[in-house]
Formats: sequence, C-alpha cells, structure tokens
Amino acid sequence: MPSVPDVEVTYCVVNTQQRELLVRGLDAIALEREAAPFTTEVIVLDNASTDGSVGAARGHATVDRVITRDRRTGKAENDTALLRAASGRYALLLNEDSELLPGATVALHTALEQNLRAGAAGARLLRPGGKPQASAWRFPGPASALASALFIHRWTTVQSRGDRTRPVDWAQSAALLVRSQAAREIGWFDPQFFVYSDEVDFCKRLSDAGWHTLFVPGAQAIHHEQLSTGGVPERRIVELSRNRDRYMRKHHSALSAALVRWLTAWAYGVRSVAATVLPGHDPRRYRRHVRATLHPDEGEGLREAARDYNVGGTRL
Repeated sequence: MPSVPDVEVTYCVVNTQQRELLVRGLDAIALEREAAPFTTEVIVLDNASTDGSVGAARGHATVDRVITRDRRTGKAENDTALLRAASGRYALLLNEDSELLPGATVALHTALEQNLRAGAAGARLLRPGGKPQASAWRFPGPASALASALFIHRWTTVQSRGDRTRPVDWAQSAALLVRSQAAREIGWFDPQFFVYSDEVDFCKRLSDAGWHTLFVPGAQAIHHEQLSTGGVPERRIVELSRNRDRYMRKHHSALSAALVRWLTAWAYGVRSVAATVLPGHDPRRYRRHVRATLHPDEGEGLREAARDYNVGGTRL
C-alpha cells in the first residue's frame, strides 16, 4: 500500500452561525487546495451554530473533518483546539468570514519556509470591495496609545503597508499561517482572551520566545468582518476594552495599563465630540467606548453573551 504524504498545511476554520460565509470560504479553500504543490487538509470547528452550518461543512467536498461544539466558546479556545487537531507542519487559521484569494496559501507557506524563525505569517486583508484594510500593527503600549490620542496612529502604528514581505509585531488572525512547532512551544492561544487581543497576545508570546511574525502582502484574503459588524455592539465594545486592558496588564506595568486606558479614552472622547457634527457617525457609540475603556472590569461582554446563549439558547 502506498504511503500517505505528510500533511504540510492544515486549513483551520472557526465558524459561528455564518453558514453562507462559511460555504463561500470553503469554496475558496477548495481552489487553493487544487493549486497547492503539497498535501493539505481542512478542519472546521463549528461553535454551536443552529443555522445548518454543521451540515454544510460536512457536506462540502473539501472538508476532511468537522469538530462540533455543543456550547459557545471563545475564539482563542477554538483556535487552540484546531491547532491541536491539525496534522500539518503549518496551520492556516481562518475565520468563517475570510475568503482566500488565489495563491494566498502558497505565498504564506513560502514566506515561512524562507524564514525559519518566523512563527506566523499574516495575509493582506481586503474589504469586500477590494480596498485594503489594516491587518498588521505594532504591539499595543503607551506609545501606540499616544499616537492614537494624537490621531497619527495610521502612520506610526499600522504596519500592513507596501508590497514587500517583512517582519511586523502582530498580524490579524483572520488569515494567519502558524508554524505548528512555534504554537506548541508557547502553549497555544491564551483562553483568557475570549475574543479580541487573542492574536496580539499570541504574537507577543511568539516574539518573547524568539520567533517573529511576518506580513505577506502577496497573500490576500477578503475579510467580510462579520464579527466586528454583527449584533450586540455594546457587548463587543465591552469585550474589546476588557481584553485590551487584559493584554496591557499581562505584558506591561500597572502604570502603563492606566496610561493606555486614559489615552485611549481621550481619543474616543474627541471622536464623540466630532461625531456630533460629522455625518454618518454616532457619538453615543464613541461614548460607550469611553466608558468601557475607563472601566474595563464593568459590564457584560461577548463572554457573557456566550454564557447566556449556552444557558438559554439566545442567539448572539
């Protein structure tokens, strides 16, 4: 009997209640698998969906395995489960709202193969209309918060510019190829980050362990941003603020964490004032960000929304 080639890349997809986007993303993965010059596999983790996502994943020809959750869990925990289940030397983490464009897998794989101390490589993310969106940044800290307060962060903090593959501090996990050895070495994702800042913490721990992250503009993916534009905005704001502060307290001093809270709240406060006269902006939403930023331990976030869903079946 001929031997089965070792898996080189495992596609790892987390899906939460987004059947149509999931199928679209899987269709794109199928095209990538046909073009890849190495062995691949596809694992989908469904996060307690009730919209037929599990059946769609199991019925899709490109999917090799489906992991089902009977209760909602966080992004970091789900990505860890996929990384542990993956057979590949590399694992390509994808959201259900990420749609790989042709050649993305090979470009990311080539980048990591050519840089043996790179633990992860992020794709250039595009909005559905084709416009690039920021997808790699400097690590958060007082300096980046000051840049945001001065409204110069687009030039000093965003690192996803240009057409050259290069090291960055962290890249978004919507389309992130991870070296399995590096992920195993640092102990996977930290489940304390339910969602938001989970990949920032992951890339920071990679950096602390002597690995680095690459931005690969030659790899592109359409990011439909379902998580950031979906329902329960108040809880998303709370979760975002909570985990930004959790990251700061984990990797920086208490003073630095406090400075970031105040500088970030200032930036949102200025935006709330400007939003009263600018069309298409909601000052109340910015004020919610101010409150959540200054009081990150208050309010209910997406973790609590998942808890409520698990108890009573309330749709997120």
